[in-house]
Amino acid sequence: MERENQYIGQSGAFLDAVERTSRAAPMRRPVLVIGERGTGKELIAERLHRLSNRWEEPLVTMNCAALPETLIEAELFGHEAGAFTGATRQRAGRFEEADKGTLFLDELGTLSMGAQERLLRAVEYGEVTRIGSSRPIHVDVRIVAATNEDLPAKAERGEFRADLLDRLSFEVITLPPLRVREGDIEVLADYFGRRMGAELGWEAWPGFSDHVADQLENHQWPGNVRELRNVIERAVYRWDDWQNPIGHVQFDPFESPWKPVSPPSPRKRSDAALTARAQPAAPDLDAVEDLRSAVDAHEKAILEHALGKHRWNQRQTAKALGLSYDQLRHAIKKHGLTDDD
Repeated sequence: MERENQYIGQSGAFLDAVERTSRAAPMRRPVLVIGERGTGKELIAERLHRLSNRWEEPLVTMNCAALPETLIEAELFGHEAGAFTGATRQRAGRFEEADKGTLFLDELGTLSMGAQERLLRAVEYGEVTRIGSSRPIHVDVRIVAATNEDLPAKAERGEFRADLLDRLSFEVITLPPLRVREGDIEVLADYFGRRMGAELGWEAWPGFSDHVADQLENHQWPGNVRELRNVIERAVYRWDDWQNPIGHVQFDPFESPWKPVSPPSPRKRSDAALTARAQPAAPDLDAVEDLRSAVDAHEKAILEHALGKHRWNQRQTAKALGLSYDQLRHAIKKHGLTDDD
């Protein structure tokens, strides 16, 4: 039942994503699933697998962000005994485990460049080589990858291999966030509420008050469907009168008048101090005698503020100020600014 909830909805954006998933499922080609957290990327991967001719074979899942960089390649491609410290026995990687089936790589954007290079070869040639071995192993694996990052932008910045992105994006399915799925919040809330009421032994489902319904519709849902499910289940669990509509929801479970307040971290304090120092002061117009000197002083203050705000990333600063990179470099040199300032 838990795996059904993402396929409930009636909005055009949601139905389009489901239809594209169904259309891509029979293909052997890679699929890239993009969406915010809580939009159901893993469930789309499962649908792609179950509707393919590989449905009887393994669906192997790997969260690329859950492992340290030093272990990612060993997990993906396997290793031989003695290949590195702690490798006491031979181990097959996720590619070999998914042979004839589907490999779902979640949080793809966190892969190191080295792992991306080996992944590209595996996708391109259908071969993997265990760490500590020189013998390639042929695998027949359909790749489904997911991310909540802007991979084309990362590729432009040189943070993600453009050739790997090209190979994985035969089909790109972008999942709509819940806040744009018109009409789906009510449908999903009712589904989650009825399910939780049945779990609690309620004799009937009272629904939600108009006030709560308005709150649900107007919330931005940064956690999407996963957040909605938690909010609804918590509201039902806390409601004692199943004969009357639910009249209260709490979006933040940590909200409390006794909530402890953590002191700001040293990094945050230094950032705040940096920002305070970098605020450009408005010129005293009554004291201005030399227009050029006043303009230069204010220009310098604006530059210092913008550079401090962007932690001296000159390309970001130039973009924020509407300057070219060369124009910003000229202004920095003109005023003799350094990051030591």
